[in-house]
Amino acid sequence: MDLTYSSDIQFAPGIGPERAKALRQAGIETVADLLGTYPRRYLDRSAICKIRNLRHQTGVVTLMGTVTRADLIKNKNRGQRFSVMLDDGTGVVELIFFQGINYLKSVFSIGGSFAVSGKPDVFGSRFSLVHPDYDALKDDQDELQLLNTGGIIPLYPSGDLLKRMGLDSRGFRRTILKVMDRLNWATVSDPLDEKWRAMAEVPDRASALQWIHRPQSPEHLQLATRRLKLDDILSFSLAMELRKLQTETSDRGLAFSAPDQYTRQFYQGLPFKLTQGQIDVLRDIRNDLKKPHPMNRLLQGDVGSGKTVVAMMSMLMAVDNGYQAALMAPTEILAEQHYQTMTRYLKPLGLDVVLLTGGLKSAGRTTGTGMLQSGLAQLAVGTHALISEGVIFKNLGLIVVDEQHRFGVLQRAMLRAKGLMPHVLVMSATPIPRTLAMTVYGDLEVSRITELPSGRQPVKTVIIRDLDRPQLNRTIADQINRGRQVYFVYPLIEESEKSDLKAATDAHREISEWFPAYKVGLLHGRLPVQEKDEIMASFKANQIQILVSTTVIEVGVDVPNATVMIIEHADRFGLSQLHQLRGRVGRGAEASYCFLVISDKLTSEARERLTTMERTNNGFEIAEKDLEIRGAGDILGTRQSGLPDMKLLDLARDYPILQLSGQLARAILADDPHLRKPSHALLRSQIVTSHQALINLAEIA
Repeated sequence: MDLTYSSDIQFAPGIGPERAKALRQAGIETVADLLGTYPRRYLDRSAICKIRNLRHQTGVVTLMGTVTRADLIKNKNRGQRFSVMLDDGTGVVELIFFQGINYLKSVFSIGGSFAVSGKPDVFGSRFSLVHPDYDALKDDQDELQLLNTGGIIPLYPSGDLLKRMGLDSRGFRRTILKVMDRLNWATVSDPLDEKWRAMAEVPDRASALQWIHRPQSPEHLQLATRRLKLDDILSFSLAMELRKLQTETSDRGLAFSAPDQYTRQFYQGLPFKLTQGQIDVLRDIRNDLKKPHPMNRLLQGDVGSGKTVVAMMSMLMAVDNGYQAALMAPTEILAEQHYQTMTRYLKPLGLDVVLLTGGLKSAGRTTGTGMLQSGLAQLAVGTHALISEGVIFKNLGLIVVDEQHRFGVLQRAMLRAKGLMPHVLVMSATPIPRTLAMTVYGDLEVSRITELPSGRQPVKTVIIRDLDRPQLNRTIADQINRGRQVYFVYPLIEESEKSDLKAATDAHREISEWFPAYKVGLLHGRLPVQEKDEIMASFKANQIQILVSTTVIEVGVDVPNATVMIIEHADRFGLSQLHQLRGRVGRGAEASYCFLVISDKLTSEARERLTTMERTNNGFEIAEKDLEIRGAGDILGTRQSGLPDMKLLDLARDYPILQLSGQLARAILADDPHLRKPSHALLRSQIVTSHQALINLAEIA
């Protein structure tokens, strides 16, 4: 029987029914799926570092050696670590593990041969690698001979079930090589014809698959990687370019005339001058609103950069043209804050603002929805309650979505459906790396506000150990005695058996004992809405000097008198979240401080996050580092982003591939705008299969 690219995995050599069942559970159902399981890394003798040369290395290294010791060691404070000594004949390196110890004890046996990769640190008097990647080489003479003769060994991902079936990294490699020898390669179709392959300088798909699994040289591996990375993103780039063309040619929007009464009154009454960045963005928005198709603009601005003022002026442009405008926020606290700000500025202009949140009482909700349906209220602010069935607008002309990454595409689509092709402005205080802006938001125009309002000072950030608590408490007391206020942020609400983190509720009691002379408040997501509002009002009025909180205050909360942010267990937070929390201070003219409290044990990744925070206040720089550490899926959430499942492409490092994909997509569509040529049939099929919903909804960002 001829083995084809689309053959069922059960009929691949060496598989059979039982292994096929395990592979299907891992998402591998066909030969194509198997060949699409790419190596996670490679062992190459020329790239293996000797332990004696570690002092000259600064980045990630790959070492090979034999285990000479494996010990469980108690830490000085609490907990334990698993220590493994690896000897390569030129020196010894310590491998240190804090997690998964019981499993690792069964992996690292004395005398076993291993390849390990990680970033070397100095721990005591010797070099160490903390939680390195590792692969057991055992007594596999095939692999060792390949290495000794200069060959390149692919190492594959696996899982417990697959390993039990003999499909660990070595089993995968042998199975894939057997499949490649039996496969009819003519059945591997290529969505890119020779013209586009030449433009992109990539090999055909069949060659790329052979070279990625059986690289004969580093050059072949590089070419194969370039081609398969391009395959990861090209259909997505085409879908975004198609959507952009669709929006510009098909959608009939609401063309607004020049700003009039309300916009001018608001601008003239501002008690401060707009920054040049705000003025530039407003000009971009104004130009968009004049056009006969809907605005689709992403506004990025670091925390405290003045996006709310831009949003209000944009909403007033809609009101000046006889339309309503709505602002959707991700939390009730933030929606309430926007409502208060808008009411304070816009009520004097004779405009009514309606607040709609899930916690609103029935009478208030009925009144608000009635005012929107009748047109008595020109402006609405709310949470996802805005998209509920009973909310009807008379003539919705502009939607502003704040902290857009908190909302799914469908939620934004539901809000847009409440108007007749309204304009959309999505805002983010979480800076988005340029590679994500090119992909996920490729069909949007992007504006950035990079400067802060005058008078703002950068927040001084300090990493501090839990042991240095007395010194920290003295700093807190000094700030409160100067009339300032303080945040304490904890990651949990109540104790979990799986974590030794302090809970905010327990911490509130402890902090109240530390600072008996001051009023200490507690805020978390499970409190009733009215109680949350009362606590925030008391904190804003300085009736509460210290606010102990979970990350419910991460986004948008604005108390200019708060100058100290203490983030407990800071190593457990992501970079973006740390930056957002730090953004709650430094909102006034006074010097502000952010203390990142840690225990003694830190992974290299956690240390990298925290030192980045200590080094810079630049949100865009932090976003790039966050993408590099976590990857796009973790930052956006796969369902939220609409990104394809990228097997090789790394958005943090593959900017040139993204540029190439965009250029290629535009060239293909310039040649064939509807992808109707026979040579583009596979590309069209990929878009219809994978990105149809994205094309239909992409105008919602």
